[in-house]
Amino acid sequence: MTTAGVCAKFAAMSETQRPLASSDASPRRYVLDGRPTEVKRLAPGLHIVATPIGNLGDITLRALAALAGADVIACEDTRVTRKLLDRYAIATPLTPYHDHNAIQARPALLRRLAAGAAIALVSDAGTPLISDPGFKLVRAAHQAGHAVTTLPGASALLAALTVSGLPTDQFFFTGFLPAKATARRARIAELGRIPATLVLFEAGSRLAATLDDLAAGLGARDAVVCRELTKLHEEVRRGDLETLAQTCAAGELRGEFVLVVAPPQEPAAVSTDEADALLRQALSRVSLKDAVGEVADVTGLPRRALYQRALRLAKERDHGASR
Repeated sequence: MTTAGVCAKFAAMSETQRPLASSDASPRRYVLDGRPTEVKRLAPGLHIVATPIGNLGDITLRALAALAGADVIACEDTRVTRKLLDRYAIATPLTPYHDHNAIQARPALLRRLAAGAAIALVSDAGTPLISDPGFKLVRAAHQAGHAVTTLPGASALLAALTVSGLPTDQFFFTGFLPAKATARRARIAELGRIPATLVLFEAGSRLAATLDDLAAGLGARDAVVCRELTKLHEEVRRGDLETLAQTCAAGELRGEFVLVVAPPQEPAAVSTDEADALLRQALSRVSLKDAVGEVADVTGLPRRALYQRALRLAKERDHGASR
């Protein structure tokens, strides 16, 4: 085959089919503010690279060097990632890796790793594996003994949490709630018992219904709706869940949303006399074990301490009845 024929055949191959270029000596570079920067080939292994969640200027220098220095970039949608690479004139080939092709694509990526490739794993936006594909690939890479490195950066959940003005000392991320109403409400009931700020993702088409269910299931908690963070139409709305549900029901909802919901209010401290009164009332109706359970659920007091108090109260009651 002529040289021209070989070139034509190579050009016709998909980026997934092209041979591994682990020994490629061609320059690897990115361009930032019009200045080219050459980088070394990335070390062999799987590199988890965070990318911007909207504003392409949020990319880190380390991420640029990794994307330019990798042998291949595994990404959800090559069209989305190509826009980022074009912005910084990065020529690294792309290969798709997403939920629909993972069964076939994962073994191919693992073979490349075994051959000494440097693979960068990215999602369409933000940090890979956070409600995005990649968990099984990372686990398989670890199990096979390959180096796995993380390059931290943008994350929609952390961006929303920090801008919300709600407590950040403890938070619980739950991703997307179930699409079906019954399952969604059951999940919200479970989340309501968690003593932490809640962070979740939602699509615009389901946002109003989700806010309605959150208001019904969690009560009048403060919350924040973050829309299109870091993008041109960024919007942050604050209020209680019921108000936000009414506001969002009245408008057109487009874009990507992160919801942040305040933790439940701490119950008021219960005095010893109040706890004893509740125990006496419960003991008049149910068994000692059930009485302790009822009062523990209402007050949040430790069951062991309540059990000892309930034993004493039951003995006092029985002693008084025998006199």
